[in-house]
Amino acid sequence: MKVTEENFNAILNTGKPVMIDFGATWCGPCKALAPRIEEIEKEYDGRAVVGTADVDECSDLAAKFRIRSVPTVLFFKAGTDQPADKTVGLVAKETLTEKLDAIL
Repeated sequence: MKVTEENFNAILNTGKPVMIDFGATWCGPCKALAPRIEEIEKEYDGRAVVGTADVDECSDLAAKFRIRSVPTVLFFKAGTDQPADKTVGLVAKETLTEKLDAIL
């Protein structure tokens, strides 16, 4: 799911845990992480919301969460607007699913 500044609050208010990958089109590690994010989105369909946000298009969100390096993945517990966890850099799919499972 594409995350924008306009739909961000609605995504957080779905009542499900949320995982958002903050990246950029010009970022090599972000491109390498993208297939893993897509797999997780399919595997967790109905249990969690998994999305991606382009830091160039979502500069206010990137600033709000102090995204300084991409890719950065933030994990939000259901009903919260502050991250419960995060990863920075190109990480294994298992690392992401472990963090997501911890907030399910």
